Amino acid sequence: MVKKYLTICSLIIGLAITFACSEEEKETTKPNVLFISIDDLRPALGVYGDTIAITPNFDQLAAEGITFRQAFCQAAVCAPSRASLMTGVRPDSTRVWHLGDKFREINPDAVTMPQYFSKFGYHTVNIGKIFHNYMPDSISWDEPDLRPARYLRKDWLMRDGETFYISEEVNRSQAIKRDSLLKLRPVRYADGWNTGPAWEAADVHDTMYYDGAQTELAKRTLTRLSKLDQPFYFGMGYFRPHLPFTAPKKYWDLYDPLKIPLANNPEIPKDAPIFSMNSMYELRGYDGFHHIGHPTSSYQMNADTVRILRQGYYASVSYVDALLGELVSHLKTLGIYENTIIVVWGDHGWKLGDHNSWGKMTNYNIDLNVPIIIRAPRQKKRGAQTDALVELVDLFPSLCELAGIDVPPYMQGRSFVPLIENPELPWKSAAFSQFHRRPRVSADGQRYMGYSINTEKYHYIEWYSWDHQSGTRGEFKGIELYDRDKDPYETLNLAKMEELDEVKKALSNQLAEGWREAMPEFNE
Repeated sequence: MVKKYLTICSLIIGLAITFACSEEEKETTKPNVLFISIDDLRPALGVYGDTIAITPNFDQLAAEGITFRQAFCQAAVCAPSRASLMTGVRPDSTRVWHLGDKFREINPDAVTMPQYFSKFGYHTVNIGKIFHNYMPDSISWDEPDLRPARYLRKDWLMRDGETFYISEEVNRSQAIKRDSLLKLRPVRYADGWNTGPAWEAADVHDTMYYDGAQTELAKRTLTRLSKLDQPFYFGMGYFRPHLPFTAPKKYWDLYDPLKIPLANNPEIPKDAPIFSMNSMYELRGYDGFHHIGHPTSSYQMNADTVRILRQGYYASVSYVDALLGELVSHLKTLGIYENTIIVVWGDHGWKLGDHNSWGKMTNYNIDLNVPIIIRAPRQKKRGAQTDALVELVDLFPSLCELAGIDVPPYMQGRSFVPLIENPELPWKSAAFSQFHRRPRVSADGQRYMGYSINTEKYHYIEWYSWDHQSGTRGEFKGIELYDRDKDPYETLNLAKMEELDEVKKALSNQLAEGWREAMPEFNE
């Protein structure tokens, strides 16, 4: 009897020690990182108050994490925005100012976020668009640029995931047009494949479009990574809702185009300088849109086309929402959800008829405001939202802190982890952005750099001529001022109002002082 009692006691003590060790290991094991980029995603999500968007999986992730409602990109176009985010420094430091600037050629010794995480024992993997499409920066990853097997054809290796259609007729047309384009100039964006219609709604399984195929590969990759004896940093880059709006028909069917409202601000801002607007050349490249005029012209798109495009954008968002749900569900199935940091972010906003325009490439907040949703292990306050001003450049130091690794001293953002614990904490006094307007897309054919500052109350922009060879500003060209409270859709430039001269002076000084002076003031 005594022997049996001692055996039971030994078993209980052994189980207790095992449990204690497993709990200690759980506390000390570095968390995984699932880093999800979604191209051209403005805050068109239910959790951000968009009453049209059907996004249950984004909303559920937000309910388990934190939503940053006032997040801003550093430049409203892919290459500069992503280069800034992935290096932790701002566009004037990366010297990546427009779409074609290649950050690795400009900064050969740059250490990107996945490279930095690799130094701390993380296995880094990339699927899809994290850096700009045609410059994936393979050096950043242990496993770079993984692709679904059916897209590994030799003649598609320089092709972007956004360029694929289901229709064989469209595919044949693309090939013919590509051949003609490459004869004119052999080096082209997306290897010349970026032609075709602006939308497609094929009645196919989710995996038949590129993002769905990527998600299946991501699930298999996560299964493999879950068996490693080291944490992973997994960059998953979705192409939708970037043009063309290609998504399975069932997601289009979620939306009645007649019930989708048109833009709240269909005109360019009153009294805005002519060079503030982009030319819409992105949409103009698609079939049936070659004729569209500059937003500053008298051109007006007909309402039926506007509604189809808006339906396509929302359908694409809902498609990615479903794919996000699959990833999260798979993490749970693998038993690694609880120890994985999940971050979802958009690289910039996108105009859907706002300011008589389509696309990004302005300093207006419809293009600068982006979604950031984070769910972290052992996060005490779940389902939180914060209106604190944060920036995409803050993601690098924030993820370092969440992962328990040293924050590089040269970061030009600030970790917003304190906001995860206290969403009401006083934070940055301003967010900073900029945009390089090139002559070929400027309404007046001139070159400019616009510097933007968003405070809680105002959005202020200064425009200068720009020397793109030396990367220096020249002559002062004009300002814009918008009241974020009274005019959230930025319909009226207040710069000419003399009664706001003191406001303009204060904002100009704050812009000149720069991001360092806008950092939150508190003791950590």
